[in-house]
Amino acid sequence: MLESLGNFLNALIHLILSLFQRKPAPTPPEPPSKPAEPPAGPALPPDNLTEPALPTPVNVLLIVFNPIMQNGQSLSEFMGWYHPNQLIAGFLDDLQECSYGLAAYRIVQRVDLEEFTILVDGFRYTPQTYLDVLQKTAPPHSPSLADYGQILSRFNVLDRVARREIDEVWIMAFPYAGFYESVMGGAGAFWCNGPVLQGTESCPRRFVVMGFSYERYVGEMLEAFGHRAESILTKTFERLSGEANLWQRFTRYDKIAPGKAACGTIHFAPNSERDYDWNNPRLVPSECYDWLLNFPVFRGDVRLVNADEWGDGNLRLHHTWWLKHLPHAPGRKNGIHHNWWKYVLDPNAVV
Repeated sequence: MLESLGNFLNALIHLILSLFQRKPAPTPPEPPSKPAEPPAGPALPPDNLTEPALPTPVNVLLIVFNPIMQNGQSLSEFMGWYHPNQLIAGFLDDLQECSYGLAAYRIVQRVDLEEFTILVDGFRYTPQTYLDVLQKTAPPHSPSLADYGQILSRFNVLDRVARREIDEVWIMAFPYAGFYESVMGGAGAFWCNGPVLQGTESCPRRFVVMGFSYERYVGEMLEAFGHRAESILTKTFERLSGEANLWQRFTRYDKIAPGKAACGTIHFAPNSERDYDWNNPRLVPSECYDWLLNFPVFRGDVRLVNADEWGDGNLRLHHTWWLKHLPHAPGRKNGIHHNWWKYVLDPNAVV
């Protein structure tokens, strides 16, 4: 009986002690996992004042579509349009002059094709169906876009760009041939006055395909090139805002920035009041001379300017005037070279 009583007392003591013992703290929940940080972009080159503005070599594949008509003449001859050789020579001369020698273009291969282009649905004009369109007895074929993929494959463009054998493609053709003024392909390609070329992502380098027409003259070729420059420089400066975005400052014109015009755009001169208004006599203050003579050090050189500066409405003269004002100086700021031709000529330089 005494043994049972002892056992009872021991159990009671253990019970009482357990009531006063500290209970272990509950295990805290696992902290939520930290989201993975996005991969860092490419490092920007440091700012400096001395990095030289060097020529950019550009190897071009030139493809000329000039089909033979019923009488045996080429389309350009039959229609009395410009000769492709004349256009290419004038265009190259203008780019050499406007870039101050920085545009080192070289046509490494020229292919002359006596045929109409193939459109995206497989359609190809014949001499007669094409003339029907020109004479407005038949509508242009729809869809109207050329089969870029077929051309890129036919001339092995992706592999040749990857091997640095060529850097871009120029296509000289005719109205309704189906080409944009410019488009871009390759890994990391972006809008270049036309949508990115699909199916080109396997190419490790960006490349531009220019589309020209021998119905038009050199001024229109420069306009296509100018829109290419606008697209590429917009991308080059997209991470900068305010006054640090020098591209936005360069393209100001009086209508959108009264009293603060610079050089305008390909379509809008500093004093333009509407699209293609290159013959406007109205005088407006502009810092275009500061860009031409003093960049990157702005000295407040503001002058009254009008169409007398850029050719009084001549399309080619306006476009050469505008291109000559693109910065071409040594040095870098905010990781961007003061030689903007570097980016216009080689989109792979854009980071």
